[in-house]
Amino acid sequence: MARVAGSVRVAAAQFAVGEDKESNLAAVLRAVDEAASLGAALVVLPEFCNHLSWYGDRAHALREACRPEDPFLTAVAQAAARHGLFVKLHVTLATEGAAPDRDDGMRITAASLLFGPDGTLLGRADKQTLMGSENDHLDPADSEGPVIDTPLGRFGLYSCMEGVVNEVCRGLALRGAQVLLNSLNSFALDEASLHIPVRAAENKVWVVAANKIGPLIPDDHLAAVSAGLGVPPEALHGAGESQIVRPDGTVVARAPRTREAVVVADIEPAAADDKRRPDGTDLFAARRPWLYGPIASEPRPSSPFPAERAASVTAAVLRPAGQGETALREAVALVSRAAGTGARLIVLPELFLWPDGVVPGDDPDPSSLTSAAVDALAGALRGTDALLACTFPEAGVHTGLLLGAGGPVLRVPQLHPCARHSGWAVEKPAPPSTHDAAWGRVALVVGDDALHPETFRLAALAGADTAAVCHTGAEPWEHTLGLPERSAENRINVVAAGHGQGAIHALPVNFGLWQSRDGGFTGRISHPLTTPAAGPLTLSDVHPAQAVRRLVSRRTDLVDGRPWRLAGALTAPDPGALAVPEPAPRTS
Repeated sequence: MARVAGSVRVAAAQFAVGEDKESNLAAVLRAVDEAASLGAALVVLPEFCNHLSWYGDRAHALREACRPEDPFLTAVAQAAARHGLFVKLHVTLATEGAAPDRDDGMRITAASLLFGPDGTLLGRADKQTLMGSENDHLDPADSEGPVIDTPLGRFGLYSCMEGVVNEVCRGLALRGAQVLLNSLNSFALDEASLHIPVRAAENKVWVVAANKIGPLIPDDHLAAVSAGLGVPPEALHGAGESQIVRPDGTVVARAPRTREAVVVADIEPAAADDKRRPDGTDLFAARRPWLYGPIASEPRPSSPFPAERAASVTAAVLRPAGQGETALREAVALVSRAAGTGARLIVLPELFLWPDGVVPGDDPDPSSLTSAAVDALAGALRGTDALLACTFPEAGVHTGLLLGAGGPVLRVPQLHPCARHSGWAVEKPAPPSTHDAAWGRVALVVGDDALHPETFRLAALAGADTAAVCHTGAEPWEHTLGLPERSAENRINVVAAGHGQGAIHALPVNFGLWQSRDGGFTGRISHPLTTPAAGPLTLSDVHPAQAVRRLVSRRTDLVDGRPWRLAGALTAPDPGALAVPEPAPRTS
């Protein structure tokens, strides 16, 4: 594979798309021309550039779909060749004879296409996770999209809903992609604020994302749909804010919300080859692929919760000061106070007895305080049914404990190794278990296990509605993007405590758009309700019963709708060694 040195100028373009193919093509070519005039070597265009993704029936979708080498695609290929730049286009695409089980023999897919600077079609990625009504008329991908090796860098293609869950981007990054190219057709404000930048940060890759502006529903349907949903018409417009994101989650270029625009930035694709965190841990080398089998397996019901999950319970994040016995005394007082105010789930920072969660290497016996601390903390819960999450070194393993008034009810070892807890993770851990409280099912996330999206996906598949997270982040994205996303993409409440950090991320009651709503539409579809930790004790409610609502849109389940059939890279011992598909043939 090519090794790219130096910077490359890339562009993300946003514009409106309607039902007239000629007008839509003109908007595409206008964006390509502008990107070229700004010196870009690559431009990413929005999703469904040929036609609105709103169809009366499959026959309508078939009529409006592009065909290989048709005038629409040929014009885009010629524009790429004219300017000598890479163009990432997204269209509905009909492929003849590709679906023998269909009466018409056609496959109609939501297709990402990458044209090279000579007009060659270098690669195609069909959308794996369809959104809402797309399921009615389009066919999901039957193979993974390629990682495309170019002189600029290694590109992975994805679109919209594929970035609302983690598996597609994760798979592309594991197979070597340095730059992820995202085409969107979304009215959701949490795309720009959460789902786009987190995919860059959690995989340490660049992301170039292009969204729509203007109505996403035909003009003759817009008023009726707006009234039926009880939202203003402008809430059904593309949310704009196309952006270019660094591997640390920093947005380096962002387009406006409502105006046609092309934004550019100079990026260094090779920077994405460095997966190290500040402590030197390689994020990808620390993964535990043998644990992730359920993610790549056919969805099946989790064990039933034995009671009705509570609509609301109070959670607490504690941040005691000091270290050793001083920290323990303050923690006991805070636990007693939180439990006394009705908190049912209380979370302490990881290794709260030691500053910054790091046990000194010269500590002769880091476990010496554990037994006394567990007894004292459990005692502070006496007379309540509250649960307390905390972590300690136990027998050379960083171990999470979920305590009740009678002592530990759940033990979970740190699953993933990291340099700052060198040697403390279990070498071959078993899948983590959960605990059923009276109000809901709790998962316990220990230390740097919180960095891995697979950890929370496994918890969701086990039926957890709430995750207690004892983790101190080393990079800003870990708490500002990572933990809110784990809540959003898994429909799990997240209660997280770290040294100087922490937040309570509660599942919103107003979830998705195509569902009944309480109150006005905020523009956010799945972003949790976040209460940042402030001071030594923070209280806020979480909503366990909301975890059973996973349909972000009709026929689109955030958990069971994951692209499990095509998630082999997540469970492969060496996903980087997986074959890269050959470039596709020319279209012009």
